[in-house]
Amino acid sequence: MEKLYPDSGVELSKFTASNYDKIMNIASFGLYKGFIKKAISDVNIQPNDKILDMGCGTGRNILLMNQFVSKDSLLVGLDISEDMERQFNKNCKSFSHIKFINKRIDEAFKLDQEFDKIFISFVIHGFPHEVRKTVIQNAYNNLKIGGTFNILDFAEFDMQKMPAHHRYIFKKIECKYAFDYIERDWKTILKDYGFVNPAERFYFKNYVRLLTVEKQ
Repeated sequence: MEKLYPDSGVELSKFTASNYDKIMNIASFGLYKGFIKKAISDVNIQPNDKILDMGCGTGRNILLMNQFVSKDSLLVGLDISEDMERQFNKNCKSFSHIKFINKRIDEAFKLDQEFDKIFISFVIHGFPHEVRKTVIQNAYNNLKIGGTFNILDFAEFDMQKMPAHHRYIFKKIECKYAFDYIERDWKTILKDYGFVNPAERFYFKNYVRLLTVEKQ
């Protein structure tokens, strides 16, 4: 598939998409598995929640969420990659309350039901800012009143104040849109779309944040 955003790191090559979980484990020296499990536990998932995972990848996050819900819940993964779709369906085939939808999150959409929670993990930073606005609006439009939008991504920080070795790694592995993302006031941006009551949890020396906001 041709990349729509050549400077983005979230549109993956076929090889990366096919081996995504392995690559993440290796790149994080095995830390990613424990970290993502902790972050998802901090989302405060309830047994009957209906949850949409935007940019769901292989279903790894959905399966972690599945540990907190009952069979009366609904977990929906949304992704455009056919490689991710194949892996997701293979990984989640045993669960009738888990579904996959092949759809772009950077184009306006309205699904046939609203969700208690929407989750997005290390995806939104990889889009140009005008495209991020569409992703945020999609989250708002597909949430119930009182539902939460949960963004697990980089926190806001001054890259020039990072230790030199951290700054070197960040510059090497991240796309140019990430440099813009960390400089923006995301609580104010989300407030402008009708989200309220921001709550934050931080990880990895405060460089990563779970930002949770509520649809009013």
